[in-house]
Amino acid sequence: MNNNKKGFITRSLHASFPKDDAYNALHMPVYDGVAYEFDTAEEIAGTFSGKKFAHVYSRTSNPTVEYFEKKMLAVSDAHAAIALASGMAAISNVLLSLVEQGGNIVASNHLFGHSYALLKQTLPSLGIEVRFADMTDLSTVEVATDAKTRVYFFETITNPQLEIVDLKQLSALAKNKGVAVVCDSTITPPYVFQSKSFGVDVEVMSTTKFISGGAAAFGGIVLDNGTYDYSKLPALKEWADKYETNALVARIRKEIFRHLGGSMTAHTAHFMNLGLDIMPLRVERCVENCKQLASFFESHNKVVQYNYPGVVGNKGYELAQAQFDGKPGAVMTFDLESKEACYRFFNRLKLVRKATNLNDNKTLIIHPESTIYAEFSDFEKSAMGVRPTMMRLSVGIEDCEDLINDFNEALQ
Repeated sequence: MNNNKKGFITRSLHASFPKDDAYNALHMPVYDGVAYEFDTAEEIAGTFSGKKFAHVYSRTSNPTVEYFEKKMLAVSDAHAAIALASGMAAISNVLLSLVEQGGNIVASNHLFGHSYALLKQTLPSLGIEVRFADMTDLSTVEVATDAKTRVYFFETITNPQLEIVDLKQLSALAKNKGVAVVCDSTITPPYVFQSKSFGVDVEVMSTTKFISGGAAAFGGIVLDNGTYDYSKLPALKEWADKYETNALVARIRKEIFRHLGGSMTAHTAHFMNLGLDIMPLRVERCVENCKQLASFFESHNKVVQYNYPGVVGNKGYELAQAQFDGKPGAVMTFDLESKEACYRFFNRLKLVRKATNLNDNKTLIIHPESTIYAEFSDFEKSAMGVRPTMMRLSVGIEDCEDLINDFNEALQ
Protein backbone atom coordinates (compact mmCIF):
# COMPACT_ATOMS: atom_id res chain seq x y z
CA MET A 1 0.00 0.00 0.00
CA ASN A 2 1.22 3.49 -0.82
CA ASN A 3 2.46 5.02 2.44
CA ASN A 4 1.44 8.47 1.23
CA LYS A 5 -2.20 7.46 1.43
CA LYS A 6 -4.34 7.74 4.52
CA GLY A 7 -5.30 4.51 6.24
CA PHE A 8 -7.93 2.14 4.86
CA ILE A 9 -10.69 2.98 7.34
CA THR A 10 -10.04 6.71 7.07
CA ARG A 11 -10.30 6.57 3.29
CA SER A 12 -13.50 4.57 3.48
CA LEU A 13 -15.16 6.73 6.12
CA HIS A 14 -14.28 10.02 4.47
CA ALA A 15 -14.83 9.24 0.79
CA SER A 16 -16.65 12.29 -0.56
CA PHE A 17 -20.15 12.06 -2.00
CA PRO A 18 -20.41 12.30 -5.80
CA LYS A 19 -22.56 15.40 -5.19
CA ASP A 20 -23.20 17.50 -2.11
CA ASP A 21 -26.24 16.33 -0.17
CA ALA A 22 -29.05 18.87 0.10
CA TYR A 23 -29.34 18.24 3.86
CA ASN A 24 -25.65 17.71 4.66
CA ALA A 25 -26.19 14.10 5.69
CA LEU A 26 -23.13 12.38 7.17
CA HIS A 27 -24.09 9.04 5.61
CA MET A 28 -24.95 8.68 1.95
CA PRO A 29 -28.77 8.61 1.67
CA VAL A 30 -30.54 5.63 0.12
CA TYR A 31 -31.84 6.73 -3.28
CA ASP A 32 -34.74 4.39 -3.96
CA GLY A 33 -35.95 6.44 -6.91
CA VAL A 34 -36.03 4.74 -10.29
CA ALA A 35 -35.90 7.61 -12.81
CA TYR A 36 -34.12 10.98 -12.84
CA GLU A 37 -35.30 14.20 -14.41
CA PHE A 38 -33.35 16.45 -16.79
CA ASP A 39 -33.80 20.16 -17.43
CA THR A 40 -33.33 20.09 -21.19
CA ALA A 41 -33.52 17.78 -24.18
CA GLU A 42 -29.83 18.46 -24.84
CA GLU A 43 -28.84 17.23 -21.37
CA ILE A 44 -30.72 13.94 -21.55
CA ALA A 45 -29.57 13.36 -25.13
CA GLY A 46 -25.96 13.95 -24.09
CA THR A 47 -26.31 11.38 -21.31
CA PHE A 48 -27.82 8.71 -23.55
CA SER A 49 -25.14 9.27 -26.19
CA GLY A 50 -22.36 8.87 -23.62
CA LYS A 51 -21.02 12.40 -23.94
CA LYS A 52 -21.68 13.07 -20.22
CA PHE A 53 -22.50 10.98 -17.17
CA ALA A 54 -25.71 11.36 -15.23
CA HIS A 55 -28.14 8.96 -13.63
CA VAL A 56 -31.02 8.14 -15.94
CA TYR A 57 -32.54 4.93 -14.62
CA SER A 58 -31.51 2.99 -11.50
CA ARG A 59 -31.17 -0.30 -13.34
CA THR A 60 -28.03 1.07 -15.00
CA SER A 61 -26.77 3.49 -12.34
CA ASN A 62 -27.90 4.87 -9.00
CA PRO A 63 -26.46 7.55 -6.66
CA THR A 64 -26.14 5.24 -3.62
CA VAL A 65 -24.56 2.52 -5.72
CA GLU A 66 -22.26 5.09 -7.33
CA TYR A 67 -21.06 6.11 -3.87
CA PHE A 68 -20.26 2.49 -3.01
CA GLU A 69 -18.25 2.22 -6.23
CA LYS A 70 -16.44 5.43 -5.31
CA LYS A 71 -15.62 4.09 -1.83
CA MET A 72 -14.21 0.90 -3.35
CA LEU A 73 -11.96 3.01 -5.57
CA ALA A 74 -10.87 5.02 -2.54
CA VAL A 75 -9.63 1.91 -0.70
CA SER A 76 -8.03 0.18 -3.68
CA ASP A 77 -5.66 1.13 -6.48
CA ALA A 78 -8.29 0.41 -9.12
CA HIS A 79 -8.98 2.65 -12.10
CA ALA A 80 -12.73 1.93 -12.38
CA ALA A 81 -15.42 0.07 -10.48
CA ILE A 82 -18.89 -1.26 -11.16
CA ALA A 83 -21.17 -2.84 -8.57
CA LEU A 84 -23.52 -5.70 -9.39
CA ALA A 85 -26.20 -7.82 -7.77
CA SER A 86 -23.92 -10.68 -6.68
CA GLY A 87 -20.44 -12.10 -6.90
CA MET A 88 -21.60 -14.49 -9.62
CA ALA A 89 -22.97 -11.51 -11.57
CA ALA A 90 -19.56 -9.86 -11.30
CA ILE A 91 -17.78 -12.95 -12.62
CA SER A 92 -20.21 -13.65 -15.46
CA ASN A 93 -20.39 -10.01 -16.59
CA VAL A 94 -16.60 -9.70 -16.75
CA LEU A 95 -16.02 -12.95 -18.62
CA LEU A 96 -18.86 -12.32 -21.08
CA SER A 97 -17.43 -8.86 -21.74
CA LEU A 98 -13.85 -9.99 -22.27
CA VAL A 99 -14.23 -13.17 -24.30
CA GLU A 100 -15.90 -13.56 -27.67
CA GLN A 101 -17.44 -16.68 -29.16
CA GLY A 102 -14.53 -18.88 -30.23
CA GLY A 103 -12.14 -17.42 -27.69
CA ASN A 104 -11.01 -19.36 -24.64
CA ILE A 105 -10.37 -18.94 -20.93
CA VAL A 106 -7.70 -20.78 -18.97
CA ALA A 107 -9.15 -21.21 -15.50
CA SER A 108 -8.05 -22.74 -12.24
CA ASN A 109 -9.15 -26.33 -11.76
CA HIS A 110 -9.90 -25.46 -8.14
CA LEU A 111 -12.83 -23.05 -7.93
CA PHE A 112 -15.92 -22.45 -5.84
CA GLY A 113 -18.59 -24.90 -7.05
CA HIS A 114 -20.88 -22.37 -8.74
CA SER A 115 -17.97 -20.60 -10.44
CA TYR A 116 -16.77 -23.95 -11.74
CA ALA A 117 -20.27 -24.77 -13.02
CA LEU A 118 -20.47 -21.43 -14.85
CA LEU A 119 -17.22 -22.18 -16.66
CA LYS A 120 -17.87 -25.88 -17.17
CA GLN A 121 -21.51 -25.73 -18.28
CA THR A 122 -22.79 -22.25 -19.17
CA LEU A 123 -19.94 -20.53 -21.01
CA PRO A 124 -19.23 -23.47 -23.37
CA SER A 125 -22.91 -23.45 -24.36
CA LEU A 126 -22.34 -19.86 -25.52
CA GLY A 127 -19.34 -20.80 -27.66
CA ILE A 128 -16.64 -19.86 -25.15
CA GLU A 129 -14.11 -22.62 -24.51
CA VAL A 130 -12.78 -23.10 -20.99
CA ARG A 131 -9.57 -24.98 -20.25
CA PHE A 132 -8.90 -25.94 -16.65
CA ALA A 133 -5.33 -25.97 -15.37
CA ASP A 134 -3.42 -26.15 -12.11
CA MET A 135 -2.60 -22.49 -11.49
CA THR A 136 0.08 -23.44 -8.99
CA ASP A 137 1.98 -25.17 -11.85
CA LEU A 138 2.67 -22.54 -14.51
CA SER A 139 3.84 -25.14 -17.02
CA THR A 140 0.27 -26.51 -17.21
CA VAL A 141 -1.07 -22.98 -17.66
CA GLU A 142 1.37 -22.29 -20.47
CA VAL A 143 0.51 -25.55 -22.23
CA ALA A 144 -3.20 -24.64 -22.08
CA THR A 145 -2.59 -21.17 -23.55
CA ASP A 146 -2.82 -20.46 -27.26
CA ALA A 147 -3.50 -17.55 -29.63
CA LYS A 148 -7.19 -17.53 -28.71
CA THR A 149 -6.69 -17.41 -24.94
CA ARG A 150 -8.15 -14.14 -23.64
CA VAL A 151 -8.23 -14.57 -19.85
CA TYR A 152 -6.55 -16.34 -16.96
CA PHE A 153 -9.19 -16.75 -14.26
CA PHE A 154 -8.57 -17.96 -10.72
CA GLU A 155 -9.25 -17.32 -7.04
CA THR A 156 -6.54 -15.62 -4.98
CA ILE A 157 -7.15 -18.33 -2.37
CA THR A 158 -9.12 -21.28 -3.67
CA ASN A 159 -12.36 -22.25 -1.92
CA PRO A 160 -12.27 -24.73 -0.22
CA GLN A 161 -8.80 -26.08 -1.12
CA LEU A 162 -7.07 -22.91 0.18
CA GLU A 163 -4.34 -23.00 -2.45
CA ILE A 164 -2.53 -19.77 -3.30
CA VAL A 165 -1.34 -18.78 -6.75
CA ASP A 166 2.04 -17.07 -7.09
CA LEU A 167 0.60 -13.91 -8.62
CA LYS A 168 3.82 -12.30 -9.81
CA GLN A 169 4.84 -15.41 -11.72
CA LEU A 170 1.38 -15.87 -13.23
CA SER A 171 1.05 -12.22 -14.23
CA ALA A 172 4.50 -12.33 -15.86
CA LEU A 173 3.37 -15.29 -17.96
CA ALA A 174 0.12 -13.50 -18.83
CA LYS A 175 1.96 -10.38 -19.92
CA ASN A 176 4.24 -12.45 -22.13
CA LYS A 177 1.21 -14.13 -23.73
CA GLY A 178 -0.93 -10.99 -23.96
CA VAL A 179 -3.62 -12.51 -21.73
CA ALA A 180 -5.78 -10.55 -19.25
CA VAL A 181 -5.46 -11.58 -15.61
CA VAL A 182 -8.79 -11.79 -13.78
CA CYS A 183 -8.95 -12.91 -10.16
CA ASP A 184 -11.75 -13.58 -7.69
CA SER A 185 -10.46 -11.96 -4.51
CA THR A 186 -13.50 -12.54 -2.30
CA ILE A 187 -11.45 -14.12 0.50
CA THR A 188 -8.77 -11.40 0.28
CA PRO A 189 -10.46 -7.95 0.06
CA PRO A 190 -8.54 -4.70 -0.58
CA TYR A 191 -7.64 -4.27 3.10
CA VAL A 192 -5.18 -7.18 2.81
CA PHE A 193 -4.63 -7.36 -0.95
CA GLN A 194 -3.73 -4.64 -3.45
CA SER A 195 -4.20 -6.56 -6.70
CA LYS A 196 -2.61 -4.01 -9.02
CA SER A 197 0.74 -4.46 -7.25
CA PHE A 198 0.74 -8.12 -8.26
CA GLY A 199 -0.10 -7.72 -11.94
CA VAL A 200 -3.84 -8.39 -11.75
CA ASP A 201 -5.81 -6.57 -14.45
CA VAL A 202 -9.35 -7.12 -13.20
CA GLU A 203 -10.57 -8.08 -9.74
CA VAL A 204 -14.00 -9.49 -8.98
CA MET A 205 -15.41 -10.27 -5.58
CA SER A 206 -18.57 -11.15 -3.77
CA THR A 207 -19.27 -8.17 -1.51
CA THR A 208 -21.73 -10.42 0.31
CA LYS A 209 -18.80 -11.71 2.29
CA PHE A 210 -16.33 -9.47 4.16
CA ILE A 211 -17.60 -6.17 2.78
CA SER A 212 -21.32 -6.38 3.59
CA GLY A 213 -20.72 -6.41 7.32
CA GLY A 214 -22.13 -9.67 8.55
CA ALA A 215 -24.13 -11.09 5.64
CA ALA A 216 -26.61 -8.22 5.70
CA ALA A 217 -26.99 -8.18 1.90
CA PHE A 218 -25.53 -9.84 -1.17
CA GLY A 219 -23.71 -8.12 -3.99
CA GLY A 220 -20.62 -8.07 -6.19
CA ILE A 221 -18.01 -5.63 -7.43
CA VAL A 222 -15.71 -5.43 -10.46
CA LEU A 223 -12.47 -3.49 -10.01
CA ASP A 224 -10.60 -2.69 -13.22
CA ASN A 225 -7.00 -1.70 -12.54
CA GLY A 226 -6.63 0.03 -15.91
CA THR A 227 -3.53 -1.99 -16.76
CA TYR A 228 -4.68 -4.02 -19.77
CA ASP A 229 -4.90 -2.79 -23.36
CA TYR A 230 -8.43 -3.85 -24.27
CA SER A 231 -7.88 -3.08 -27.93
CA LYS A 232 -6.06 -6.47 -28.05
CA LEU A 233 -9.31 -8.34 -27.34
CA PRO A 234 -11.76 -8.94 -30.21
CA ALA A 235 -14.67 -8.66 -27.77
CA LEU A 236 -13.63 -5.17 -26.68
CA LYS A 237 -11.83 -3.70 -29.69
CA GLU A 238 -14.67 -1.35 -30.69
CA TRP A 239 -15.30 -0.39 -27.05
CA ALA A 240 -11.61 0.39 -26.56
CA ASP A 241 -11.62 2.63 -29.63
CA LYS A 242 -14.36 4.72 -28.00
CA TYR A 243 -13.78 4.38 -24.25
CA GLU A 244 -10.05 3.49 -24.07
CA THR A 245 -9.15 2.32 -20.54
CA ASN A 246 -12.83 2.37 -19.55
CA ALA A 247 -13.78 -0.15 -22.23
CA LEU A 248 -14.59 -3.01 -19.85
CA VAL A 249 -16.85 -1.14 -17.44
CA ALA A 250 -18.47 0.68 -20.36
CA ARG A 251 -19.42 -2.58 -22.04
CA ILE A 252 -20.69 -4.06 -18.78
CA ARG A 253 -22.79 -1.02 -17.93
CA LYS A 254 -24.04 -0.23 -21.43
CA GLU A 255 -24.55 -3.75 -22.73
CA ILE A 256 -24.02 -6.88 -20.64
CA PHE A 257 -25.70 -6.13 -17.34
CA ARG A 258 -28.02 -3.57 -18.87
CA HIS A 259 -29.37 -6.27 -21.18
CA LEU A 260 -29.17 -9.28 -18.88
CA GLY A 261 -29.98 -7.59 -15.56
CA GLY A 262 -27.94 -7.92 -12.40
CA SER A 263 -27.60 -4.38 -11.08
CA MET A 264 -27.09 -3.67 -7.39
CA THR A 265 -29.98 -2.07 -5.49
CA ALA A 266 -29.66 1.15 -3.51
CA HIS A 267 -30.45 -0.59 -0.22
CA THR A 268 -27.79 -3.20 -0.89
CA ALA A 269 -25.25 -0.47 -1.63
CA HIS A 270 -26.20 1.21 1.66
CA PHE A 271 -25.32 -1.96 3.59
CA MET A 272 -22.07 -2.27 1.64
CA ASN A 273 -21.14 1.35 2.42
CA LEU A 274 -21.62 0.78 6.14
CA GLY A 275 -19.90 -2.62 6.16
CA LEU A 276 -16.84 -1.41 4.26
CA ASP A 277 -16.07 1.20 6.92
CA ILE A 278 -15.47 -1.38 9.65
CA MET A 279 -14.33 -4.32 7.54
CA PRO A 280 -10.68 -4.14 8.70
CA LEU A 281 -11.78 -4.52 12.33
CA ARG A 282 -13.68 -7.68 11.46
CA VAL A 283 -10.88 -9.05 9.29
CA GLU A 284 -8.33 -8.67 12.09
CA ARG A 285 -10.60 -10.42 14.62
CA CYS A 286 -11.44 -13.26 12.20
CA VAL A 287 -7.79 -13.89 11.33
CA GLU A 288 -6.79 -13.96 14.99
CA ASN A 289 -9.59 -16.47 15.70
CA CYS A 290 -8.36 -18.62 12.78
CA LYS A 291 -4.88 -18.79 14.25
CA GLN A 292 -6.19 -19.83 17.67
CA LEU A 293 -8.43 -22.46 16.11
CA ALA A 294 -5.49 -23.78 14.09
CA SER A 295 -3.64 -24.44 17.35
CA PHE A 296 -6.69 -26.25 18.71
CA PHE A 297 -7.09 -28.44 15.61
CA GLU A 298 -3.38 -29.25 15.52
CA SER A 299 -3.48 -30.60 19.07
CA HIS A 300 -6.78 -32.53 18.87
CA ASN A 301 -6.40 -36.27 18.28
CA LYS A 302 -9.64 -36.59 16.30
CA VAL A 303 -8.61 -34.01 13.70
CA VAL A 304 -6.74 -35.82 10.93
CA GLN A 305 -5.47 -32.62 9.28
CA TYR A 306 -6.32 -28.94 9.01
CA ASN A 307 -5.55 -26.21 6.50
CA TYR A 308 -5.12 -22.48 7.05
CA PRO A 309 -2.46 -20.52 5.10
CA GLY A 310 -2.00 -18.03 7.92
CA VAL A 311 0.06 -20.34 10.14
CA VAL A 312 3.75 -21.24 9.94
CA GLY A 313 4.32 -24.58 8.25
CA ASN A 314 1.36 -24.35 5.88
CA LYS A 315 2.42 -24.72 2.24
CA GLY A 316 0.77 -21.39 1.41
CA TYR A 317 2.24 -19.48 4.34
CA GLU A 318 5.06 -17.66 2.52
CA LEU A 319 2.79 -16.49 -0.31
CA ALA A 320 0.14 -15.45 2.21
CA GLN A 321 2.73 -13.28 3.93
CA ALA A 322 3.94 -11.74 0.68
CA GLN A 323 0.62 -11.22 -1.09
CA PHE A 324 -1.95 -10.75 1.68
CA ASP A 325 0.02 -9.16 4.51
CA GLY A 326 -0.18 -12.44 6.45
CA LYS A 327 -4.00 -12.23 6.61
CA PRO A 328 -5.25 -14.87 4.14
CA GLY A 329 -8.95 -14.55 4.92
CA ALA A 330 -11.05 -16.39 7.48
CA VAL A 331 -11.73 -19.70 5.77
CA MET A 332 -10.14 -22.87 7.03
CA THR A 333 -10.76 -26.58 6.57
CA PHE A 334 -10.16 -29.67 8.64
CA ASP A 335 -10.61 -33.40 8.09
CA LEU A 336 -12.06 -36.04 10.38
CA GLU A 337 -11.65 -39.79 9.97
CA SER A 338 -14.74 -40.32 7.79
CA LYS A 339 -17.80 -38.69 6.25
CA GLU A 340 -19.88 -40.25 9.01
CA ALA A 341 -17.64 -38.65 11.64
CA CYS A 342 -18.12 -35.29 9.89
CA TYR A 343 -21.90 -35.66 10.05
CA ARG A 344 -21.83 -36.66 13.75
CA PHE A 345 -19.63 -33.69 14.56
CA PHE A 346 -21.79 -31.34 12.49
CA ASN A 347 -24.99 -32.44 14.24
CA ARG A 348 -23.51 -31.98 17.71
CA LEU A 349 -22.48 -28.35 17.26
CA LYS A 350 -24.50 -25.88 19.32
CA LEU A 351 -22.87 -22.46 18.88
CA VAL A 352 -21.37 -22.65 15.40
CA ARG A 353 -24.03 -22.11 12.74
CA LYS A 354 -24.71 -24.84 10.17
CA ALA A 355 -24.99 -22.71 7.04
CA THR A 356 -23.34 -21.85 3.75
CA ASN A 357 -21.68 -18.46 3.27
CA LEU A 358 -18.30 -16.91 4.01
CA ASN A 359 -17.21 -14.11 6.32
CA ASP A 360 -20.42 -13.67 8.22
CA ASN A 361 -19.84 -12.21 11.69
CA LYS A 362 -21.02 -15.60 12.95
CA THR A 363 -18.87 -18.68 12.50
CA LEU A 364 -20.38 -20.99 9.88
CA ILE A 365 -19.65 -24.60 9.00
CA ILE A 366 -20.54 -26.76 6.02
CA HIS A 367 -19.62 -30.14 4.54
CA PRO A 368 -18.64 -29.12 0.97
CA GLU A 369 -18.65 -32.58 -0.62
CA SER A 370 -22.33 -33.20 0.13
CA THR A 371 -23.58 -29.63 -0.39
CA ILE A 372 -21.82 -27.10 -2.61
CA TYR A 373 -20.33 -29.87 -4.79
CA ALA A 374 -23.28 -32.30 -4.56
CA GLU A 375 -24.08 -32.02 -8.28
CA PHE A 376 -20.61 -33.12 -9.37
CA SER A 377 -19.42 -36.70 -9.88
CA ASP A 378 -17.05 -38.39 -7.47
CA PHE A 379 -14.33 -38.08 -10.13
CA GLU A 380 -14.92 -34.32 -10.47
CA LYS A 381 -14.93 -33.86 -6.70
CA SER A 382 -11.66 -35.73 -6.39
CA ALA A 383 -10.10 -33.68 -9.19
CA MET A 384 -11.13 -30.48 -7.39
CA GLY A 385 -9.68 -31.66 -4.08
CA VAL A 386 -13.06 -31.91 -2.36
CA ARG A 387 -12.89 -34.83 0.05
CA PRO A 388 -15.80 -36.51 1.87
CA THR A 389 -13.81 -36.18 5.10
CA MET A 390 -13.38 -32.40 4.85
CA MET A 391 -15.31 -29.68 6.69
CA ARG A 392 -15.16 -26.01 5.68
CA LEU A 393 -15.20 -23.40 8.38
CA SER A 394 -15.87 -19.69 7.91
CA VAL A 395 -14.56 -18.16 11.12
CA GLY A 396 -16.44 -15.23 12.63
CA ILE A 397 -15.79 -12.67 15.33
CA GLU A 398 -17.10 -14.55 18.39
CA ASP A 399 -14.99 -14.99 21.51
CA CYS A 400 -12.66 -17.75 20.38
CA GLU A 401 -12.79 -19.61 23.68
CA ASP A 402 -16.52 -20.19 23.11
CA LEU A 403 -15.84 -21.56 19.62
CA ILE A 404 -13.17 -23.92 20.92
CA ASN A 405 -15.49 -25.17 23.66
CA ASP A 406 -18.20 -25.89 21.08
CA PHE A 407 -15.78 -27.77 18.82
CA ASN A 408 -14.31 -29.69 21.73
CA GLU A 409 -17.71 -30.89 22.92
CA ALA A 410 -18.81 -31.84 19.41
CA LEU A 411 -15.64 -33.88 18.86
CA GLN A 412 -16.14 -36.00 21.98
